[in-house]
Amino acid sequence: MAKSLKNIIRIHEWEVDEKRRKLGELLRLAEELEDQARRLEEELVREQAAARASPQEAGILYGNYAELVIMRRNHIAQSIARTEKEIAAARDILREAYRELKKYQVAQENREKREALELARKDQAFLDEVGLQSFRRKRA
Repeated sequence: MAKSLKNIIRIHEWEVDEKRRKLGELLRLAEELEDQARRLEEELVREQAAARASPQEAGILYGNYAELVIMRRNHIAQSIARTEKEIAAARDILREAYRELKKYQVAQENREKREALELARKDQAFLDEVGLQSFRRKRA
């Protein structure tokens, strides 16, 4: 039975690792989205400076560019919000998987302690019996 519990622990460790990897992927995605938002803002600042430098050309082109930036900004913000929800859910799932793993690990540790105590009790009983027999032989 101890063997089967070790297999269960190994399976749960694998599941925790998988969920940890999934969370890592989501965190990297969120970081990439934040980088995209930052780069978009930097690009917007550069384009605004260029528009101020040549107002005649900017009047024609900048309006379309500004609409595109607003759409991209909204899309990135929605993606970030969606990813943050996924991250929160992945953290909850990981936390639950870890809790489940810990439950089996504690059960295994308790089982091993009980087995060690039982073995120590049997060893002590054997030594007591040997000592008692030795004492009886000396008295006889």
